[in-house]
Amino acid sequence: MDLSYSAEQDMLRDSVARVMRDAGSFADRQKRVARAWQAGAAAAEARAAHAGPHWQRFAELGWLAVPFAEADGGIGGGAVDFGIVMEGIGRALAIEPLLPTVLAARLVAALGDAAQKAGWLAPALDGRRRLAFAFAERQARYDLTDCATTARQADDGWVLDGRKAVVIGGHAADGFVVVARSACGRTDAEGLSLFLVEADAPGVEVIAYRTNDATGAADLVLNGAALPADALLGTAGAAAGPIEATIDFAIAAVAAEAVGAMAALCEQTLDYLKTRKQFGRPLGDNQVLQHRMVDMVIATEEARSAALHGALMAEDPDPAARSRALSLTKIEIGRTATKVGQEAVQLHGAMGVTAELAIGHYFKRLTAIAASFGDADWHIRRIARIDAAAPIRGLNRPAA
Repeated sequence: MDLSYSAEQDMLRDSVARVMRDAGSFADRQKRVARAWQAGAAAAEARAAHAGPHWQRFAELGWLAVPFAEADGGIGGGAVDFGIVMEGIGRALAIEPLLPTVLAARLVAALGDAAQKAGWLAPALDGRRRLAFAFAERQARYDLTDCATTARQADDGWVLDGRKAVVIGGHAADGFVVVARSACGRTDAEGLSLFLVEADAPGVEVIAYRTNDATGAADLVLNGAALPADALLGTAGAAAGPIEATIDFAIAAVAAEAVGAMAALCEQTLDYLKTRKQFGRPLGDNQVLQHRMVDMVIATEEARSAALHGALMAEDPDPAARSRALSLTKIEIGRTATKVGQEAVQLHGAMGVTAELAIGHYFKRLTAIAASFGDADWHIRRIARIDAAAPIRGLNRPAA
């Protein structure tokens, strides 16, 4: 199998690298973060600061449209192509809510009717709307089917009650795709539905907060939120499959982002070892530190391979094979991200955790990625459930 990029993918990679180099320094990023979360800042100000001057440029370059069919206004790319964009985002430690918008928009593309696509998908792809996918709840602990938020039909639509937790990108969103239970018990796979919810709709409260990695998130409180009938996305009670597919795609995306962050850490750490002197000699002359640097590079390449495998499997038609592969990717990314991040911090010494140096901020982002969309322990259990449920392409073959 030829795993090299096509000419078009190479052009995309070069374009992303060039744009992210011109998008501003680490110091500029820190100023934007501080401005967004200063005491008393309004939600609108936080959204504007995080989108910043680069959001519209991302849209003009087609980055938001990469993993969408041409019929939906996209450029016909897939998870591998979007991974190229996300690797650039990770390398630059960008804070723009690119992934949350794409995740929500993919659900609209997959399940929406013409009117929903016109009102939600098209504006998202051209940068006029920022969306977020509100699926998690405090008690769920990564279980995608554990949903206490309820949706009941009213005479003229739907009424939602509940609270969604840690909505990634929710602080910057003007619209949400919300998971709510329209039937069955709290942890049943059946009965889950998706709804399009405006951030300023009556009965909707967005509680924005800064996350440890500075990307931002929000809790979404739904208190009798009245929605029109056309807010329902797809078929009521049948959202479990699309939700899991979306999370698997998200894992492939953050895996690529983590590879970009790890590559940046390797480059910056190597540069530090070459220039920082101790006892009149560069730190890089120390053979033990050379070995540790090599270990960082090897771990990053292992992560790159895992991320590419996850991207290739992200749109596999077999849900069990797809989910198993993405869980393996997430486990490997969590392992390598922890190793590379810790080594980079330690090789920089106390400087590695100062707010003024980018190293510690990359480490925070990698730590957040390792915990996002399921940690290693959860994915190990997920693989065990998949293997126990049914054979997958030659795995778990029954005894003769």
